[in-house]
Amino acid sequence: MSETTRPRRADAARNREKLLIAASAVFGERGLDAPLEEVARRAGVSIGTLYNHFPAREDFFDAIFPERLARLDRIAEAALSDPDPWNGFVAFIEGLFALQAEDRGLNDALVRRFPLAAEVTAACHRGFVNLVEIMARAKASGQLRDDFEASDVATLMWAMSQVIRESIDVAPDAWRRCLAFYLDGLRASAAHPIDVRPLTEEQIGRRHDGPR
Repeated sequence: MSETTRPRRADAARNREKLLIAASAVFGERGLDAPLEEVARRAGVSIGTLYNHFPAREDFFDAIFPERLARLDRIAEAALSDPDPWNGFVAFIEGLFALQAEDRGLNDALVRRFPLAAEVTAACHRGFVNLVEIMARAKASGQLRDDFEASDVATLMWAMSQVIRESIDVAPDAWRRCLAFYLDGLRASAAHPIDVRPLTEEQIGRRHDGPR
């Protein structure tokens, strides 16, 4: 490697790191549709440099969110080890929405307002697998209503994502009150028959693939 190549590579690495720090901040504050020009401005680089490192907006997602979503793995592990399956279920759901409330970008990512990159999709899949097991424990204990399905969590996430977006600046914990009412309705003792069937995986996928 020549003496001139080393500084160029070092500069490129520094620019990439500055872009990731800036993107994390901008997406966290404004959501995934924040202007990339603002990311470049905060990083102190040109928009051309940004696109050299991250040709598409989604390229930022794999670089930023897998580490954050790893926290959901730890929340799931704690939920599965809770001796009370209902408490474990509630802790997982609350932990999921606490993550969304902390970061507008992650809130957008988890409800797939934008196409997800491969690593983010894999992290979301792990979360879904853990959720199914957490729900099975709560149902087996007789505390979670039997007709509540994992796909119903998808609709809850869409709803809570909107609550978070609308209230986060004026009442950061408003989502907790909304969720508390919802969770009370999930107790087996509160259940009554529901005529409408849960969404299928195909229906959820069509919603994600449709117009935004």
